[in-house]
Amino acid sequence: MELEEYHLTMTRRRFFGRTAGGIGGAALASLMNPNLFAASDSKSTPHFPSRAKRVIYLFQSGAPSQIETFDYKPRLNELHGTELPESVRKGQRLTTMTSEQESLPLARAMVRFSRHGQCGAWVSDYLPYTARVVDELAIIKSLHTESINHDPGMALFFTGHEQPGRPSLGAWVNYGIGSESDNLPAFVVLISDGTADEDFNPIAARNWGSAFLPSHHQGVRFRSSGDPVLYLSNPEGLSVAARRRMLDRIAKMNQLHFDGIGDPEITARIAQYELAYRMQTAVPELVDLSDESESTLSMYGPDTKKPGTYAANCLLARRLVERGVRFVQLYHRGWDHHNDLPVSMAAQCKDTDQPTAALIEDLRQRGLLDETLIIWASEFGRTVYCQGELTHNNYGRDHHPRCFTVWMAGGGIQGGISYGQTDDFSYNVAENGVHVHDLNATILHCLGFDHEQLTFQHLGRENRLTDVYGNVVYDILA
Repeated sequence: MELEEYHLTMTRRRFFGRTAGGIGGAALASLMNPNLFAASDSKSTPHFPSRAKRVIYLFQSGAPSQIETFDYKPRLNELHGTELPESVRKGQRLTTMTSEQESLPLARAMVRFSRHGQCGAWVSDYLPYTARVVDELAIIKSLHTESINHDPGMALFFTGHEQPGRPSLGAWVNYGIGSESDNLPAFVVLISDGTADEDFNPIAARNWGSAFLPSHHQGVRFRSSGDPVLYLSNPEGLSVAARRRMLDRIAKMNQLHFDGIGDPEITARIAQYELAYRMQTAVPELVDLSDESESTLSMYGPDTKKPGTYAANCLLARRLVERGVRFVQLYHRGWDHHNDLPVSMAAQCKDTDQPTAALIEDLRQRGLLDETLIIWASEFGRTVYCQGELTHNNYGRDHHPRCFTVWMAGGGIQGGISYGQTDDFSYNVAENGVHVHDLNATILHCLGFDHEQLTFQHLGRENRLTDVYGNVVYDILA
C-alpha cells in the first residue's frame, strides 16, 4: 500500500522536478567520494585482541559523594566548619545553588573509613560489601569533567558531547561488535529507583540513542512493570501464526520500498521487527528468576525479587550478558544529596552496595568476570564544602566536576589498584587526572578498539565517540 501511494502521488511534473539536479549531483558526489554510497552499517572488527567481550555500566545517577565513599580525607576532621580557602578554590565557578552562600564551610565525612583487601584500599563503612571485593577494582580517584549540571553531565559521559545529537557509548559498541544473541538486543537499558528521599532527576533517552548511527544500534529499555519491552506482546485476538504472516508481508513491502529508495533505515526496520518477534519468547524466560538458586538470590540481597530495584536489575544484568547481550546500561537514581546527606547516602548505599558486590562475585563464580567489563560511575562528584546549614550531624554537598571517583573491574582491568590523587580537600586533581574522554577511550580499548579508529562518516566528517580528545589509561590495564 505504501508503494502504491508513492506511485500515485508521483506525477510527471513532480518526478522531473525532484530529479532534475539529483542524478547529476549524485554522480558528481560519487566521483568525489567513492565511499559515499557504500553500505553504512558494516560492522567494524576489533582492532586488536581484547579481554572484554561485554560491558555492564553501573551508573549512579545524581552523583554520590567521593568524600563519603572512596576518597578518604582525614585532614577534614580538624578543618570541619572552617572556610574553604580561596587558594584551593582558585576562583572556580559554583552552581547557582551555592554561589550566593555567604560562607562555604568545609564538611568532614560523618562516616568511618577502613583499609580493605590485600591492596589496602580505603573504603567507607557505607560500602561494607564493596569493601570485600576491592581487590577486583581499579579505583580512579582523579576523574574530572566540565559539566556542572546533571543532564549535560550524563550526555558527556555517554555520548562524548554535552549537546544532543551524538550516538551513545552503547550504540558505538553495538555498531562495533554487534550482539552475540539472535533473540535479544545487543544493548539493553535498565533504570532503578532508590529508597532515599530525593527527587529523581530525569534521564534522557538520548543517553542510549543511536543519533546518526543506524537506528537498530540504539539501546532497548526494559521496564520493571507490565511488559518488560513495550509493544512486544501480540494484540488481543492475534495469534502467533497471524503475527508471523503479518510480519512476512510487512517485510516484503519494506523490501520493495528499500529496492526503490535504498534507505538503510528500511533494512533496520525489517531487522527490528524480526528481533521483536524472537524476543517474545526470549524475554519472558530472561526475566523469570525461578531457575536461580536461593543462594544466588540471597547473595544479591533482600530486594532481589522486587522488579525494578537495583538488586533485581544487577541480577538481570548478569542474566543478560550470560545470554549474549553486549552492553547493559544500568541507571540508579537518587544520589543528588544537596541536603540530609548522611541519612540519604546511607539509604542509597544500602540499596546498591550488596548487589554491586554480588554481581562481581557472581560473574567471577561463573567464569564471566574476565570477559565482562564493569564500570561504576556518576556524572560528577560532590563539593567538600557544605551546601546549606552545617550542623553537628547533618550537611549537604553541591555538584563538583573538578574531581571525583569511579571504578572499573573485570575484563582487561588490573584489580586492587588506586589511580590518581586529589588534594587534601578532594577539590582538585593532584596527580594523574583522567578526563571523561580518557575513560571512554579506555573502555573501547578494553573491547579491542582504538578509539581514534572506531568512526562513522556523517555530514562529511569521520565522527567518533571521543571526538578529537581522549587518551587510554594504560596504567590500570591488566
